[in-house]
Amino acid sequence: MSEREMASDDVLGSLGVQGASAGAHALSLPADAYGNDFLKLTKMDDDIYKMFRETFKDLDIKKLNPDDLKSDEMKEVWRPFCNQFQGLIEDFNYGTLLRLDCERDYTEENTIFATRAQFFAVEVARNKEGCNDVVFTSKSSKSES
Repeated sequence: MSEREMASDDVLGSLGVQGASAGAHALSLPADAYGNDFLKLTKMDDDIYKMFRETFKDLDIKKLNPDDLKSDEMKEVWRPFCNQFQGLIEDFNYGTLLRLDCERDYTEENTIFATRAQFFAVEVARNKEGCNDVVFTSKSSKSES
């Protein structure tokens, strides 16, 4: 197996050292440390969110249907959306895992293979729209018990 294949098999590897370190640090903080800003995934979160909601006004990000990402019709919309991040998001078209239902953890049944651009677009939107709050609230209440 080549280095590149091994890296694509590793979800954290797909985030890169800097992204994985930032994510690990962010997840180690208590949920109340985030306030309403929650978690910043990239330096471009605001731009990604604006472009995402301009393109996908009615997409239900709380519970994605695989067809929202993979149907032939949606691929025609996602392709130009993702391509606008070439040179702006490192490895924008590399594969990573994305949760379908944001209220559930990463499991085989609750993940889909998506591009990094799709991952950032959906997760930034989930953060900004408060959809990920339930995960961090449940994690912080477990740690307080």
